Amino acid sequence: MPPHQANPLADWQSGYGPIVHRAETIERMQALVQRLVTQMRVADVATAHALLSAADRVSCTAMSVVAHMTYARRIDRSGNPLEPEDFKRTPEGHTGGSLNMVPAFVGYLLANALTGTTRGWVMGQGHCVAAIEAVNALIGDVSATQRGRYDRSEAGLSRLIGDFYSYAIDEQGRPAVPLGSHAGPNTAGAISEGGYLGLAELQYVHTPLPGESLVTFLSDGAFEEQRGSDWAPRWWRAEDCGFAIPVMVLNGRRIEQRTQIVQEGGAGWLAEDLRHNGFDPIIVDGRDPAAIAWAIIEAEDALSAFVAQADRRYPAKLPYVIAETEKGFGFPGAATNAAHNLPLAGNPRENAQVRAVFNASAAALFVPEAQLEEALAALTNHDWNRRPRESGHPMAHRRPANPHLPLPNWAPAGASSCAMAALDHWFVALVQANPQLRVRIGNPDELASNKMGTTLALLKHRVNVPEPGVAESLDGAVITALNEEAVAGAALGNKGGLNLIVSYEAFAVKMLGMLRQEIIFARRQKELGQSPGWISVPLIVTSHTWENSKNEQSHQDPTIGETLLGEMSDTARVLFPVDANTATAALREVYAGRGQLACIVVSKRDTPNHFTAEAAQALLAHGAAHVAGDPATAQLQFVAVGAYQLEEALKAHARLAHHGLASCVTVVVEPGRLRMPRDDIEAGFVLGDADLESLFPPQLPRVLLSHTRPEPMLGVLRRIDAGPSKTRALGYINRGGTLDVAGMLIANRCTWVSAIYAAAQVTGWNNSQAAVGNPDDQSASASSEAVATGSSAA
Repeated sequence: MPPHQANPLADWQSGYGPIVHRAETIERMQALVQRLVTQMRVADVATAHALLSAADRVSCTAMSVVAHMTYARRIDRSGNPLEPEDFKRTPEGHTGGSLNMVPAFVGYLLANALTGTTRGWVMGQGHCVAAIEAVNALIGDVSATQRGRYDRSEAGLSRLIGDFYSYAIDEQGRPAVPLGSHAGPNTAGAISEGGYLGLAELQYVHTPLPGESLVTFLSDGAFEEQRGSDWAPRWWRAEDCGFAIPVMVLNGRRIEQRTQIVQEGGAGWLAEDLRHNGFDPIIVDGRDPAAIAWAIIEAEDALSAFVAQADRRYPAKLPYVIAETEKGFGFPGAATNAAHNLPLAGNPRENAQVRAVFNASAAALFVPEAQLEEALAALTNHDWNRRPRESGHPMAHRRPANPHLPLPNWAPAGASSCAMAALDHWFVALVQANPQLRVRIGNPDELASNKMGTTLALLKHRVNVPEPGVAESLDGAVITALNEEAVAGAALGNKGGLNLIVSYEAFAVKMLGMLRQEIIFARRQKELGQSPGWISVPLIVTSHTWENSKNEQSHQDPTIGETLLGEMSDTARVLFPVDANTATAALREVYAGRGQLACIVVSKRDTPNHFTAEAAQALLAHGAAHVAGDPATAQLQFVAVGAYQLEEALKAHARLAHHGLASCVTVVVEPGRLRMPRDDIEAGFVLGDADLESLFPPQLPRVLLSHTRPEPMLGVLRRIDAGPSKTRALGYINRGGTLDVAGMLIANRCTWVSAIYAAAQVTGWNNSQAAVGNPDDQSASASSEAVATGSSAA
């Protein structure tokens, strides 16, 4: 049993340092303690009060460490004031928010200690990482990369303080210390960077599996930056969701001004707004870890009571904790704009008056060593309760069993079919083969219009009141809203299950911030040897640039693939299947992987099937394959990236063959496999030189036809680019409007005619040899149909 003070109740009620317990908090906690003792969730009243007192002392110490992380080079655990040389030359840190996060996170630890259960956690405001790292170092729950470097000793805390914003870099060009300015894989228990405010808000309700409980620390600034989290009651179901408990740290200030919440009326206004959106809000004192612990336990008990109802109705009134505080509580400068970053009026290293203020504030937060050791022993009761440390919560270690990947119903080569329809049928088979995996489909568009009607019929839109005769259900797995980030969050939050995102290509760009945050976090895990275990998530983008031709240019945008090709290709995969079989093979391979996001650009119109089942799988294995002609005898190589681009390349190849000119056509389905690797991990993913040269003989001139803009694709394919005299690239050149498919190809000079003209330029053939003139002159007089079919009218 943990040690107790002589009078634990009085000791706690008297508070500590700047922490003062309101009468309301004391009354609430006393009632909760009695209930926990009756339920045998805590040993006795004295134990509970010892934990409450411990939380105050750990909070004060951690707040002091946070302040030191911003300003100091070391900490003095004897309580002596620091001298000028003990301070940093350039202070840095999101100090106010981190100070606020300390009692919130300690309140979470307190709730766990009081109930003997370890809940998961995620923090939306990743720049408050100093709070998490300070508390973790004190309680001895650090990551493997931090173990032996940071601990509760004066030396260990001083290393933590000195490493914060040290900007240290190692010989490989990576951060040299296991501590960043945002939550990351080095932060024990972290599952999200939180650097892109508002994304945790969109994911948290989809994160815990049944039987799990997740506490999510939300930002009041993100409330106005990212709407969509107010839809959580639309998605939460007791049948397939764990407990999701949001805790908004309401400190009332953004970087340079008050938040909208405070301007409109503060916590009361927010509570009323939340009630209108289906939540059951409760306002607590965000300065007091006991108040936050009480709210977490009460919220969880309310959800348990709802789950126990045999006649429960949706939407459930989801709990929502509003932890009202002031920015930078517990340190000078609180509640001011300055509290966001550097709350003091100057640098303590250079200003004696400011130094005196810092030392006085540190003294007010100081906890003697014996008291701190007793508090930490009480709060870290994991062995007593036989529960995992907080860094061991299940959401931080997702690794579902390998899904069964059924064999596709391959399309016959030579026929034409719809690639999206093929994906639809295979995905349904995948879901049916893996009933143990919870499914989430992020859908901002029209799933049926995107040829996934069978998926929709099986899994249905999730709604509170299904409409008769419509593919809707209370327990539907399709999360539909006209908000790309919100629906992507449903899939990305469900790391214990099976996920899919389907979007128009042009509008998937709105998901980029969220996708990139996931990619960065997963890639950093790989770099640290912590390979993420969640099943890879495909983003299918269809109704794409070339076939969304009837709409205006706003609907004609290949940016999503271009941008994701800039990320590390082993983690952010970008695939351009060219027919039904290659699309199905691509999706199947993605689900065989772990910790990857894969953007798959798929046509929804019928296209010819060029690849057999075996050839499609071989194409995916290498990233590229020959389709027509013999590269050993060819005088020119057409390189196609994309389904419509392959068709134009094949027409150009046939036209040249008709005139006795030898060419070959090669498809690139995954450009990232051919790139110049940027580090050792990516080098293990890309093709080696020998394999690359077998596909792309160095001496051949090339014409690239790309689904994307040509310039970024040329950059990715630099290894096969022999320079302007031997390589030409065609693709989307920002021209569009209300056109048909052939019109889009003409407008962007990406037809077979343009391909032959480019071939003449890189081979030295004259235009009469290639039987084509200037493509600009010809396209002006040629019909769209003629160019599309390769007829002699061109």
